Amino acid sequence: MPAGYEFRPRRAVVTARALLVAVWLGVAGLLIASFTILEHYGAIDRVLTVAFAAAGSFIIVRQAMVRAVPTDEGLTVRNLMITTHVTWEEIVAVNFSPHRPWVSLDLADGDTLAVMAIQSADGEFAQREAQRLADLVATHEGTEQVD
Repeated sequence: MPAGYEFRPRRAVVTARALLVAVWLGVAGLLIASFTILEHYGAIDRVLTVAFAAAGSFIIVRQAMVRAVPTDEGLTVRNLMITTHVTWEEIVAVNFSPHRPWVSLDLADGDTLAVMAIQSADGEFAQREAQRLADLVATHEGTEQVD
């Protein structure tokens, strides 16, 4: 399937960009201040400030990279830290409601898989995307279920 068919959150990407700018502007301001008015702020403090900002930035970037990519064989779900591939046959149900933070898939083995690419923060867009995912599951498996 073409890349345009992947599932991606909208607000998470915008928020991540804004957070990255804020974090690094804050770090730059703190480092500039550390050389001028913060006399007690030493070299180790500067290194740890940058390291802490880099670690936070890594998590922010990973949040912006969540997605679910449908193929003819199944669905590849990239969440915050783990990427999982499930076949269409493994997906029993697609669960989503405005009270859930994101879509979850009930799998044939009794497990549940979060799909952070479809987030309730996206409102109506998320509802349409959840339905699109349910339609894909129904097309490939012959069943459809959305909470």
